[in-house]
Amino acid sequence: MKSVLSERKTLQPQDLERRELPATAGRAVRELAREISATLDATLADPAAAAHRLTDPAVIAQIDARAAELPAEVRHAMRPPATAAGGTIVSRLPLSDNEFGPTPPSWREAARWSGDPATRAHSFEFDLVMLLLARSAGEPFGWQGQQDGRLVNNIVPAAGHEHEQSGASSKTLLSPHSEDAFHPRRAHLLMLACLRNPDLVGTTVSSVRRVELSAAQRALLSAPTLPILPDVSYGAGHERYSAAPIPTLWSVAGPAEQTLRYDPAYTPLEDADPEFRAAYEQLTVELERVCVTAALAPGELLLVDNDVAVHGRVPFTARYDGTDRWLKRVNIRLPERRRRAEEADENGYGQHIVAPFRAAGALPVESGTGERAVPHDRGPLEHA
Repeated sequence: MKSVLSERKTLQPQDLERRELPATAGRAVRELAREISATLDATLADPAAAAHRLTDPAVIAQIDARAAELPAEVRHAMRPPATAAGGTIVSRLPLSDNEFGPTPPSWREAARWSGDPATRAHSFEFDLVMLLLARSAGEPFGWQGQQDGRLVNNIVPAAGHEHEQSGASSKTLLSPHSEDAFHPRRAHLLMLACLRNPDLVGTTVSSVRRVELSAAQRALLSAPTLPILPDVSYGAGHERYSAAPIPTLWSVAGPAEQTLRYDPAYTPLEDADPEFRAAYEQLTVELERVCVTAALAPGELLLVDNDVAVHGRVPFTARYDGTDRWLKRVNIRLPERRRRAEEADENGYGQHIVAPFRAAGALPVESGTGERAVPHDRGPLEHA
């Protein structure tokens, strides 16, 4: 199926909700992360190993205990998007473009730099900033097979992957999608933070609550008709699991409360009848019509409600000279939010989450299958 957005399309000038961190609150986040980093350096036998995945119990305990020290303005800014746009830009987190060194050539290098004594002072500290902010919003989590199970992912262009549908691509349009749409334990809230974006590369956001569909189209898209398969970054092996059909749209209170699971690149639309395909195509057209872009600047965060909005990225030409776009990403679970009960029966294609904050709170770890989570090699890339 053709991508949701034409690469030549002029995006609609609708506004995303904007929030600002007061200067004192932004400084408080940075200063607290610096304190935690110093504490961990002084107490951990291997700080570099802790920085690699960020799941060391000492890291989790520090974030869990000290996030409550942050000013109330931080928690207020990090609440889920409050408008139908499904996305919010939070600005004024203090940082400078040059404090983190050059943009790494891959997420693997970025993770390694966080543990390298020569580079970790700022890199690891900002990973802690991300966890503090995410913990102020909900429960940060990762994927066992994604970026080595790291809780804070690095999104950078990688040479040789320019045309893939993954976060490492550049020259191709990254089609709008729900993050990890195939999985019942996908994030409720997605946080993207900008460290560097000199070319003003735009992240796209399209809200299902802004689309116009007929009652018949909504009914067709609300029926569980097709599955969504794991994206290419998960590697092989999902064929061992049954691909159950799921609804594209659902709502308990009408269009104003509409939610969606959407990833056309991994939805086998050829298996549906013409009526369903026509309704899906109209949804695609509408998501394009209401699309907005967020060209993030250093120190800006984009919060995306993953139940309401799809996101993607416009094409750009990477230079691979240390000056390219660099974002950090965290998946966040909102404990108070419940999804359809039917999702509990999905197998998740064997993919499992890393949820140390749930464990810290004495909550059961979700695996999507009812089994204990086990490692699964998802491959080197991420769909983001």
